[in-house]
Amino acid sequence: MPRPLAFALGVLALLPACGGPSSGRPFVPRPDAGALDVVRTDVPMADLGADEAPAPVDVPADVPDVPRDITLAPDAACSRSSVAARVERLPVDIVWVVDNSISMAPAIDEVIRGLNDFAALVGSRGLDYRVVMLSLRNVQRNVTVPDGRRYAVCIPAPLAGDDRCGNGPRFLHSSVDIRSTQPLEQLLGTLGQTMGYTASDPRGGEPWREFLRPEASKSFVVVTDDQSRLTADQFETFRGGTNPNSRTFDLPPGLLDPSWEGLFDNYTFSGIYGWGDERNPAVRCMYPTGGSAAASGAVYTTLVDRRGGVRARLCDGSAAWGPFFDRIATAVERSSRIACDLALPAPPGGSVLDPRLVNVVVRGAAETVIGKVANAAACRATGGWYYDNEARPTRVNLCPASCDRANEELRAGSASIEVQFGCITIPG
Repeated sequence: MPRPLAFALGVLALLPACGGPSSGRPFVPRPDAGALDVVRTDVPMADLGADEAPAPVDVPADVPDVPRDITLAPDAACSRSSVAARVERLPVDIVWVVDNSISMAPAIDEVIRGLNDFAALVGSRGLDYRVVMLSLRNVQRNVTVPDGRRYAVCIPAPLAGDDRCGNGPRFLHSSVDIRSTQPLEQLLGTLGQTMGYTASDPRGGEPWREFLRPEASKSFVVVTDDQSRLTADQFETFRGGTNPNSRTFDLPPGLLDPSWEGLFDNYTFSGIYGWGDERNPAVRCMYPTGGSAAASGAVYTTLVDRRGGVRARLCDGSAAWGPFFDRIATAVERSSRIACDLALPAPPGGSVLDPRLVNVVVRGAAETVIGKVANAAACRATGGWYYDNEARPTRVNLCPASCDRANEELRAGSASIEVQFGCITIPG
């Protein structure tokens, strides 16, 4: 069963209730606060001294849309009830890049056998997924290409739709003959369809960028036994132009270049390749039957460490693949993001909500109060939230910085977002 991502939306009474016992750590005005200078205290109000008792909030006369003369007594608390709400989880796009060298035949067989189960595993976690395969495609697995014998990939249904080795609604296979030291170059080149990487080129393939969704998190998985000629820094920040490893081909900018407009921000990178030591990236893994991988894949180790992915040793053979698929699915789930526009819940008991009495709180390892800003244009590096419509709000939108922090809290463990009604709005 899918595991929905639920957030507690705390719906409070329209006006602060006074005189009842305090059930938490409410927001109170600081004794020396100026107009609208409302802060949170981590000390229960019952523990405050007489000279620290909260004073009435002094609202200036030229702020007509803020409730006036709201006094919170030391034992005051907002009367709280909550409504559970499902919050949309953004989709995930997963790009597999599989080396077609003949030495990769056993690993390619594992990809062919396991990719459908991997996709089903990702789907079982409640994620809207798409899978892109960048690897040579042919119904016959052993095919001949100009530079020698290669081993191709054929993904069966249901990912492949009704056609054997074809595409499906959630799957696109771009037939790219991935060379042992060039997976990152061919990934970038076919993504940008630059010179030398189109479908008519020996190292190119069909366009696949349009299959990616702008709002989806991106995960890349490389399967190879060799090293990458392109460095990790070039993969991310290359400025675009002539391939630094070949004067005959061009590459687009690296994944984190601003020209991609954030399409690959926060991407994850995983791989099953020839590394052999947890601490020394130069050590190659050894096969049980003797011999070692062609290279340790130190560039891939750098990207896995840098981008928060997972890795497995290619030399471990069939035993490595089940756990690897599972760990990648977990990494993909961890990388998925929530849509940071939250629907305001229907108030309980037929109450009418007052948009002037709303606060947004992220509760995780710590309690984070997000201040309100006027609109999206008013969002700052410190974050904030705003309504979709000030006059008739239906949704609460988190500014990008607050959205990122909320996603970090939610990925770290048990957390919730509360949209609280009933207490004066704290400005951002």
